[in-house]
Amino acid sequence: MTKQKQHQNLSQSRDGGYTIIESLVAMIVVSVLMIAIAPVMAYSVATRVQARRMELATQAARSYIDALRTGAIRPNDPKSPAGFPVENSAPPTSSSGLYCVDLDGGTPPCSDGSKKDFYVQGVRPTGVKPTDTGYALTVRVYRADGFPGTMTTKQQSVANSALGNPQAPLVVMQTEIPPTTRGGTSAYQSLCDRTGGCK
Repeated sequence: MTKQKQHQNLSQSRDGGYTIIESLVAMIVVSVLMIAIAPVMAYSVATRVQARRMELATQAARSYIDALRTGAIRPNDPKSPAGFPVENSAPPTSSSGLYCVDLDGGTPPCSDGSKKDFYVQGVRPTGVKPTDTGYALTVRVYRADGFPGTMTTKQQSVANSALGNPQAPLVVMQTEIPPTTRGGTSAYQSLCDRTGGCK
């Protein structure tokens, strides 16, 4: 009697498993789903990387602006690092004369191909000399690994640029550099003088 029950249980358990065909169909369904999801996952990772890169570029632009405001970068000062704002608004043709912001401490700075190295270009309006009255400033931040190349002035966006164009600026900012304290003019009065307003 027990042998017969054991034989019945064995025959039932053999019929209860998956067949090879069912397993193959399940693998095909999972493969199709993975293929459908893969581009979305890749795009989301690329967008996250580009957003982080733009965040670091914004940090580089702010440090450049702070250096100009505090006088760490001065015109025609051989001790001052390169990067004083130029007059022409054309994109840079080389990295010489640009301000290097090295966020990972590589040596030499901005030349080790790091994704955390940036070149900052400051552009002031044509005909405006850096005097004690202050000046308007446009700041563009380029990836260091984009040089040498044909640079552009059109800013990238996070949403449609995936990993981005290395020759386009990550960040474009506009700000006002106040006059030096030696001039005796306030930043507000300097802005009023240059714009012809503030009556």
